[in-house]
Amino acid sequence: LLSGREALGSSNMEKDVSLKFHQQLFLISENLVTEDVAALKFLCTDLLHVSKLEGVKSAADIFQLLTTQEYLNAEDTFLLAELLYRIKCHSLLEKLGYTKEKVQECLHEKGKVSPYRQMLYELSENITNEMLKEIIFLLQNHLPKRWITLSALDLLILLEKKGLLTKDDVQILEDVCETVSPYLLETIKCYKNAKGEKFIVFILSRMTFIVQGHVRYLCLMKFLDLTDTLECFKEYFNLGGQKLSNIERCLFFFSFLQTMTSYKMDGPHRGFCLIINNVNFNSSQRKGSCKDAEQLERVFTWLGLDVRTYTDLTSEDIINLMQTWQQVQDHKDRNCFICCILSHGESGAIYGTDEKRVPIRMLTSHFTAKQCPPLAAKPKLFFIQACQGNNVQHPVYVVTDGQTPALSSTQENVSLFESIPEEADFLLGMATVDGYVSFRHILEGTWYIQALCSKLQLLVPRGEDILSILTQVNEDVARRVSASGTKKQMPQPAYTLRRKLIFPIPMASPPS
Repeated sequence: LLSGREALGSSNMEKDVSLKFHQQLFLISENLVTEDVAALKFLCTDLLHVSKLEGVKSAADIFQLLTTQEYLNAEDTFLLAELLYRIKCHSLLEKLGYTKEKVQECLHEKGKVSPYRQMLYELSENITNEMLKEIIFLLQNHLPKRWITLSALDLLILLEKKGLLTKDDVQILEDVCETVSPYLLETIKCYKNAKGEKFIVFILSRMTFIVQGHVRYLCLMKFLDLTDTLECFKEYFNLGGQKLSNIERCLFFFSFLQTMTSYKMDGPHRGFCLIINNVNFNSSQRKGSCKDAEQLERVFTWLGLDVRTYTDLTSEDIINLMQTWQQVQDHKDRNCFICCILSHGESGAIYGTDEKRVPIRMLTSHFTAKQCPPLAAKPKLFFIQACQGNNVQHPVYVVTDGQTPALSSTQENVSLFESIPEEADFLLGMATVDGYVSFRHILEGTWYIQALCSKLQLLVPRGEDILSILTQVNEDVARRVSASGTKKQMPQPAYTLRRKLIFPIPMASPPS
C-alpha cells in the first residue's frame, strides 16, 4: 500500500503527464488547417461513429473523440502519429516523439487506418479540379440536384452514405475513372489486387519523364509491403499496351523507390510571384540588383507564374504590399505563391529604402492559412536576397548586401526557423546563413539569385523538386569566391513543406 505522501506524489505525476499530453494535442491542432481536419475526419470514419464526426469543427474535436473512445491516450499516441503521417504532416510528428521512419516501421503491426480508407484518401488527393468536374457530370444521376461538391472527399463521402461505395464494392469508382483517368483507375486496381493482404501504404503520384524526345506520364504505386510488387511492375511496364524501353524501365524502378506525393501544380494558373527590388537607399545603391530582378522575372514567367515587380519600397510600403496581397481572392484559383525580396538586411530582417527594418516573420505571417485562407495547404515560397549580418566588405567588383556601419543594429541574431510560421507549406530560401553577409556583383547580380535562376532553368525540365534544386544552388554558391579570394557564402533554406514541390515542365525553352 502507498503512504499518503506517495499517493499524492503519484497523483501529481499523473496530472503532469495528462497536462503535457493535452498540450501536445493543442499544439498539433493549432498547426492543422481546414483541409487537414477534413482529411483526419475522413481517415477516422471507420473508427468513430459518423454522427460524432458530423459535429467536428476542429482537429481538437477529433482528438477528444479519439481519446474518449480510448484510441488515444498519454501512453499511446501512435494512432495520431499514423494519421499525421498519412496526411503528410511529417513535421508535426516530432511533437509526439516520432519520426516519419519510426512510424513507417510500426505501421505494419499498429496501423489502424484500413487499406480501403487509404485508397480513397490517396485517390482524392490525385483528383484535380478538372477531373472532379468530369466525375460529377458522369455521376449526376446519383447526386442530389442541388448538392454542391466542395472537394473530392465530399463526393466520396456522399457515395458512401448512399451505399454506392463500400470496401467490397468500388465498381462505381472504376466506371468513372475508366472514362476520366486511367491513372486513377490503376489506384483502384492495385487496391483490389492487394485486398485481404496487410500492406502499409501506397502513394499515387504522376511523374513526368522525358524519354527519347517525348513525355510519358507514369503512375507510380509505392508499397512498403512488396508482396504484389512484381505484378504491379508487370502492369506498368505494359501501360496501354505499349512496351517500355530498358531506359524507361530503369527510370521507373528508380522513381518507384523514391517517389512521394507532390503539391498540385497542374492548374490553369500557377500563381503570383512578387519581386521587391530595392536599389536606391538614402546612403547607398545596390548596383547589380536590377540584373537579378530581370532574371527572376524571366524565369518565373517561364515557369507559368504571374510576375509583379515593385521597385524601391520603404518599410511601410513593403508591409502595405503584403497586406494587399494577403487579401487577394484570386489566390484560390492558383497553385502557389512566391515572393522574392532583393534588399539590404540584417539578422531576421530586411530593410526598406527608408533604412528601417522589417522582420521577415512579419512578411511571411501575412500568408498563413488563418490570415490568407485561399492559400491554405498551398506552397508559399519566399526567396530573400539580403545580408543577415552587418560586416561590410569592399572588394572592387563585389559588395555586400548589408547596411553601412551607421545603420548596424545591436539586436541579437534571429534563428532562421523563427522567420517562418510554425504551420505547414512554407519555404524560406535565404541567400546566406544567419549573421553573415551575402555578395553581389555590380554587373552580374548576386551570387544567390543568379545561381537560383540558373538551377531552376537546368533542373525543372528534369523533374527535380524545389528542395533538390536548392541543394544544387547551395553547392553552386559555395564554390564561388570574392575578387579578393578570401570571401565565401553559403545559402540556407528552411521549410515546413509537407510534400514535394515540382514545377510542371514548361513547353517553351528556358529563357537563358
